[in-house]
Amino acid sequence: MSKPLNVALLGCGAVGTDVVRLLIEHADDLAARIGAPLELAGIAVRRPEKVRDVPVDKSLFTADGKGLVTKEGIDLVIEVIGGIEPARSLILAAFENGASVVTANKALLAEDGGTLFAAAEKHGVDLYFEAAVGGAIPLVRPLRESLAGDKVHKVLGIVNGTTNYILDKMDSYGASYTEALDEATALGYAEPDPTADVEGFDAAAKAAILASLAFHTRVLASDVHREGITDVTATDVASAKAMGCVVKLLAIAELSEDNRVGVRVHPAMIPRSHPLASVREAYNAVFVESAAAGQLMFYGQGAGGAPTASAVLGDLVTVARNRVQGIRGIGESTYAQLEVHPMGDTRTRYHVSLDVDDKAGVLAAVADVFAQHDVSIQTVRQEGRGEDAQLVIVTHEAADAALSATVDDLRELDIVRDVSSLMRVEGE
Repeated sequence: MSKPLNVALLGCGAVGTDVVRLLIEHADDLAARIGAPLELAGIAVRRPEKVRDVPVDKSLFTADGKGLVTKEGIDLVIEVIGGIEPARSLILAAFENGASVVTANKALLAEDGGTLFAAAEKHGVDLYFEAAVGGAIPLVRPLRESLAGDKVHKVLGIVNGTTNYILDKMDSYGASYTEALDEATALGYAEPDPTADVEGFDAAAKAAILASLAFHTRVLASDVHREGITDVTATDVASAKAMGCVVKLLAIAELSEDNRVGVRVHPAMIPRSHPLASVREAYNAVFVESAAAGQLMFYGQGAGGAPTASAVLGDLVTVARNRVQGIRGIGESTYAQLEVHPMGDTRTRYHVSLDVDDKAGVLAAVADVFAQHDVSIQTVRQEGRGEDAQLVIVTHEAADAALSATVDDLRELDIVRDVSSLMRVEGE
């Protein structure tokens, strides 16, 4: 067995604590799998004096993260502090010191992954990040390795447990958005400030990473069209039920017919027969479509200390083995350099509910607006009479820009009192 490998840990929150626990509990097995024991050389935290339920010598804690990652003899660095800075600077310093890095930092990878990968290649070390997307669900490795010989056409997934929990409660129990969010917060699924989750920032970062891997093209979070779930209403959920659908916050990355990449995050109605429709509570699932392998689905716990720590340890074993063998693992693959097209060019379908005047000619006037934008109507039905009259329309597939312009013009019609529900339809 080779000499011990020294590990530096950045961050000791829920994930970091479970990483330490697993390192200690499975020390012998990890050593056998790697071919060398792992020794925890230090843990960088903001407040070293804080009492933590971590079974290690308190002298390992330090507030000097840069001093830790640049310490002589550090072989491996685990970064689970999140955010852009100081995480980026610490990772770059670790690379310069010759250490390989395992990170769970989706935000940093989606914003500046190119810089990190270039630095890792320059210094001949590894950067692994399975835990950045989907918690314990193996997604990164299949896209980087298992499907490396295939052509991926589409990645469609539920990648945020908080929003899935909220939408599931709205669908299953008729809860309002506010009630469901309060319950998610009480259970610890939602942060005190849930903005990153409910406004789609978390899912957008993950979508950028998945798109980069699937299409061998560098995609940034800023390239992702993003909409959250804060405007999803009980009416939207009821309309979905009437169509045999369920509302989910979807992350979608796909190749267009002209070989461009589209990446988006938004709520959408999907048929209850679709595999993603059955994903409940705070679970995640990602559906991948490729030319040769066909349709694949990855499902499991997408967040939490232990599941994320499991993914971190999986990467740690890989980079540690590479260290022992004196080799590098897989780096960034961006050879395709495909264009990322705007949301307006994306082909999708709309579900639109209109509060309208109950009189002759209304349907014809509404249909004329759709025709003006070359948007075909798949189904239309009227609900209610008099002041409660409502038209519910589902379109065929069209460019999102044309669909959006159609809705804008519908709002201007005198006969349309309100657009009471508007949502995309996916998964058919």
